[in-house]
Amino acid sequence: MIQGPNPESTATAAMTKCTTPSASFPRCKGRQVIARFDGGDVTSDGGILLLRQLDREMGLTRSVARRLSDARDPQRCQHRTETLVRQRVFGLALGYEDLNDHHALRHDIALQTAVDTDGVLASQSTLCRFEQQADRDWAVAIHEEMIEQFIRSFRRPPKKPLYLDFDATDDRVHGQQLGRHFNGYYNHYIFLPLFVFCGDQLLVSYLRPAYRDAAHHAGAVLALLVRRLRQAWPEVKIVFRGDSGFCRPLILNWCDRHGVDYLIGLAGNKRLAKLALDIDYASAIRFEKTWEKERVFGFIEYAAKSWKERRRRVIAKSETSRRGFNPGVEPQKAWNREVGLRGYIAPLALDYDVAFFSVRVRDELVPYDEGGRTFYQNAGDTNRDGIELALGWQLADQWRLDSALTSTRLK
Repeated sequence: MIQGPNPESTATAAMTKCTTPSASFPRCKGRQVIARFDGGDVTSDGGILLLRQLDREMGLTRSVARRLSDARDPQRCQHRTETLVRQRVFGLALGYEDLNDHHALRHDIALQTAVDTDGVLASQSTLCRFEQQADRDWAVAIHEEMIEQFIRSFRRPPKKPLYLDFDATDDRVHGQQLGRHFNGYYNHYIFLPLFVFCGDQLLVSYLRPAYRDAAHHAGAVLALLVRRLRQAWPEVKIVFRGDSGFCRPLILNWCDRHGVDYLIGLAGNKRLAKLALDIDYASAIRFEKTWEKERVFGFIEYAAKSWKERRRRVIAKSETSRRGFNPGVEPQKAWNREVGLRGYIAPLALDYDVAFFSVRVRDELVPYDEGGRTFYQNAGDTNRDGIELALGWQLADQWRLDSALTSTRLK
């Protein structure tokens, strides 16, 4: 940039006139290299234009906006429902979760282009008032459109089974959001949303407070999905998949009645371990022959008491390596601290011993017996704090009295 004096300026108030020349550099093969300083508005969110093109082809935000009921007066609104939906959705896609970010984003030329407008976008206050209208009907309308988009993605009825993957995961919060709760498993304040995928397509995103069970409303969501998918494809085979958090008798019985297959994780217990002993032995025999890690799968019949005597087929996996039958066992770790005092009181012929101790054990190993063999498993973390007191009194040359007391707090 070159600056020169303005001939119309006075001696007391000097003005400058700016020019923006360009500079040429050697060509790079067929590419011309020019440096200019009049680039205009600059953005770091150019990738949103790719998302704009994808949304145009899918028509997702347009279809969702048409399904939403907007109580605002159209004659007094500057920003249409479709514009607000796109602005919020594209902002989230760019990583701007906080509405306050739109104080600057509303002027971003890339976001304006993605929203299909050439003016200033809605402020954070306008977006906040718009989101305050969100209710159960909005959530149902948005998910209905997501399901319809999924169905329209198939030209013909699917011949392969549809696997509905249910997953509850943690969504950490870092403020005082309404509905946040502390979850001991994740050791943080979180929400516990429920996600349902079919392949790589998202069908359900259901925000729930963390005090709810992982399977909360999962059965109802599954029933609604199965009903709509079978309306579109009556002959389609549907498989419900999830971890052990979704292994609930209510869900399993519903699947049995409605012809829905399922692959559900099952929490281990001593009875399952006993039933799987033959599979454990098979993997151990293979390992002894090869001294390589061996993994064996097998089927067992099992029924919990809550299943009302209905037996179900369970897939059991046994893995044997140099670490033994159960490679999932972690080493036990212990920290022991002890401080004490020992002395002798000559006039009373009394000796004493006082000790304070504290033991912290992580992944403590405990034995259990199955089929006449002893196995070990991690029981969790334990704490032991206490005091030991010992007194000895020499009554005579041939007589001595000793006593000991131990007090322990276990946790």
